[in-house]
Amino acid sequence: MNPYLDFFMAVLPLVILIWMMTKKNSVPSNVALPLTALIVYVLRLVYFASPPNLMNATLVKGALEAMTPITIIWGAILLFKTMDLSGQQAVVNRWLNQVSGNRVAQLMIIGWAFAFMIEGASGFGTPAAIAGPILVGLGFEALPVAMLALVMNSVPVSFGAVGTPTWYGFGQLNLDADMLLVIGQKTALIHAAAALVVPVMALRFVVGWREIRANLVFVYLSILSCVAPYVLLAMVNNEFPSLVGGAIGFAVSIALARKNVGLQKCERGPGAREGAEPVEAGVLIRALSPFMGLIAILVVTRIPALPFRGWMGAIQPAWSIELGSFAFFSVSAGLVLNLTEIFGTNATWTYKALTVPALIPFFLIYLLCIPILGIPRKVAREIWSESAGRMPKTVVTLVGALIMVQLMMVGGARSLTTMIGRTFAEVAGAYWQYFAAFLGALGSFFSGSCTVSNLTFGGIQEAIAGSVGLDKGLILAMQSVGGAMGNMVCINNIVAVCMILGIYNQEGAIIKKTVVPMLVYGVIAALMSLVLPLVFGV
Repeated sequence: MNPYLDFFMAVLPLVILIWMMTKKNSVPSNVALPLTALIVYVLRLVYFASPPNLMNATLVKGALEAMTPITIIWGAILLFKTMDLSGQQAVVNRWLNQVSGNRVAQLMIIGWAFAFMIEGASGFGTPAAIAGPILVGLGFEALPVAMLALVMNSVPVSFGAVGTPTWYGFGQLNLDADMLLVIGQKTALIHAAAALVVPVMALRFVVGWREIRANLVFVYLSILSCVAPYVLLAMVNNEFPSLVGGAIGFAVSIALARKNVGLQKCERGPGAREGAEPVEAGVLIRALSPFMGLIAILVVTRIPALPFRGWMGAIQPAWSIELGSFAFFSVSAGLVLNLTEIFGTNATWTYKALTVPALIPFFLIYLLCIPILGIPRKVAREIWSESAGRMPKTVVTLVGALIMVQLMMVGGARSLTTMIGRTFAEVAGAYWQYFAAFLGALGSFFSGSCTVSNLTFGGIQEAIAGSVGLDKGLILAMQSVGGAMGNMVCINNIVAVCMILGIYNQEGAIIKKTVVPMLVYGVIAALMSLVLPLVFGV
């Protein structure tokens, strides 16, 4: 077959999808994504002559893969509704306004530093899912907050979920510990350079340039309070840069805001009230207890040195059953659900019920909050019904998205994503280092995960680096940075934050806005690929 025609046919569904979602009268995502999935399915069967059995198995796998984002979104909405209808969100909002009524300070404390810390603990899109509702509760508009949350959640992603995108994402390459550390070091330095620009661009979605300039000293102190420890820790460790950097930055940002350091005094948050009664320590601790419990559970269950991670992720089947010619199903002691040999193919699906941040911590926190916060049964039922009521369109949208993603990624060297990536690499040749990050972004655009992007394209990036004589560590760092910056435009993440904030039919409008900081991020990464060998010698 003609490789360029193959490339055109591989990229065609994406062009159609972007056109449908960004045109003037955009097609709703719950229609556009399933329709694009159907187009990919037909293309794979008719043009690429993919085995029908494999395509059908992949379709089933894609539909089941949607369980991960669906349960996370449901859990996040459940937490948001629990805080809101129990009255605790109002207490948190009052306290945040007393820390600082300045809008920029609130956006940096919650949208940047708090989200930075949550990403380090969990990943899986939870930072935007938690930070977004808090900011909306403070009085900010939902759509600008959604865009800010997506763009802010980029710098910490390569070391999110206790470093999973780095140490696990590149795990299939059989790299030694020293090379993984070098990749982490270069990744952190590239992210640090982008952090000087991209968070400011994110703020612009919500507040004007004049307001940003008036509070710029605080903005950069907040950025550096996260990024400085993040970079320093990345020099020696791949697991804790985002978690520790975010925790330090969150504490420092609050302390600076209390002292009004670098802030314009006259600015007040949208939810601020004159003469509001100070929040007592006991009342505040009670109101923050869901978040405190959430963070504690995330940290405890994800640190490799503690036993909980191993228990929760235990994969050895404890019970299994053969489902005829359909598949082989098993459940482990750690509630890891496995569906293997789907339609007799090598297609498999896995859902780690205790590791995916849904049952633990979101649903667990909801159940604990009922007695701890004294939530009446009627209100508890209302919380459950309102959160469940938001899910039907979300389910359709994400099932369509994940089926499309899986159909494009299956097939090894003949997968559509691999064809797109290799064509880009062939065209770029020796200049590949300037474009490597964008391949990583393409991977997370499809999958919604920097880890999956690194797993998918890490081997390709390594092979390209070897074939054109580029530094392998640098190119893999660019891949990881790209996987992080691609979160800004990832369909799954955009759908998730929109559903959590109650925004409908705005996914295309969000992509048109967030693609700009993503492109800027890629340019900064390209420039850093030149600077790192010259200045840092790493």
